[in-house]
Amino acid sequence: MTQINGEVNEKFSGVAEALQRNFADPGEIGASAAVIHNGELVVDIWAGHKDEEKTQEWEKDTITNVWSTTKTMMAISALVLADRGELDFYKPVADYWPEFKAKGKGDIEVRHIMSHTSGLSGWGKRISMREVCDWEKSTAILAGQKPWWEPGTSSGYHMLNQGHLVGEVIRRITGMSIGRFFKEEIADPLGADFHIGLDESEFHRVSNVIYPKEDLSDQVKELTKSLGKYRISGKVAMKTFMNPIPDDESAWENWWRSAEVPAANGHGNARSVAMIQGLISNGGEMNGVKLLKQETIDLIFDEQSHGPDLVLLMPLRFGIGYGLPNEEFPFLPQDGKVCFWGGWGGSLIVNDVDNGLTVSYMMNRMMQTVVGDTRGLSILEAAYNSIK
Repeated sequence: MTQINGEVNEKFSGVAEALQRNFADPGEIGASAAVIHNGELVVDIWAGHKDEEKTQEWEKDTITNVWSTTKTMMAISALVLADRGELDFYKPVADYWPEFKAKGKGDIEVRHIMSHTSGLSGWGKRISMREVCDWEKSTAILAGQKPWWEPGTSSGYHMLNQGHLVGEVIRRITGMSIGRFFKEEIADPLGADFHIGLDESEFHRVSNVIYPKEDLSDQVKELTKSLGKYRISGKVAMKTFMNPIPDDESAWENWWRSAEVPAANGHGNARSVAMIQGLISNGGEMNGVKLLKQETIDLIFDEQSHGPDLVLLMPLRFGIGYGLPNEEFPFLPQDGKVCFWGGWGGSLIVNDVDNGLTVSYMMNRMMQTVVGDTRGLSILEAAYNSIK
């Protein structure tokens, strides 16, 4: 039986039991889970190993690449600026980033890039995973291209580039990269061990993501071959997935870890994710640090789209910066103020304002999912059962 380490409030003991079951089935390798309830860290647990060979234990300060869970940190960064009156989600992106106005993009508002509805779900010129890490080059391409569909009419998941779009707006406002802004204004004040752009001195703490034996790049290629039957959405999805083809092996590279890819390469664990995202479920304050007013948090729930996503080809509902519950996610409360997202392979973060609850699950073993899977859902279910 896998040893579960850390601390659990007795009321939430079911969460530790759920984590234990994950190691038995489907067979976790290394993972962490955390729960915030009414601003208190009531679950902070971890178990397993950092490596597939199981030679190094997953420790309290182990961190891993959480893929698109990073987008929630990008969202918090933008919300902090909005709270300060420096960013208006309903103003054009070009008001902050003048070059973005090119090719008919002058009317695209910040809320559109925050909700995957801008028409820019990927790069219009060929780009590699390594070039995605070249901030100047990758943002210049985005500024100079046309939208792929009419902005504001549908969502199309901004898989790798959402952080570049929002991050460049943040850079133009603050003069700081999003990684630096996030560190100095959010992570450090909260004492949260999450990084967008990891310093070399922290590399030794990283648990490499462990991807499935199948070649995921080949699977993406097969997926895109089948998209021809979808007219516009198929074309958008193909352009998004194929340029660049998502490469899970990049997460093992130092150039990826040290770069700032605010949609995909954040490094942290369940505790650090929960401590930051807990701002949303706890009125904008954690650890005695107030960063958001409630009216700013409420902006998250201003629905921007609800319908078939042109990239993921499934019904999605987006607010500003986060996914909102819909019929595709029956495990979430369908009413009230709940927002969530997750990362490629299985990580998951859920914020429930009405219940004062934040639930986080981060792990190293990737499964064939884009946003969360049964492992994180079991943790979520146990957390909800604990507050009934």
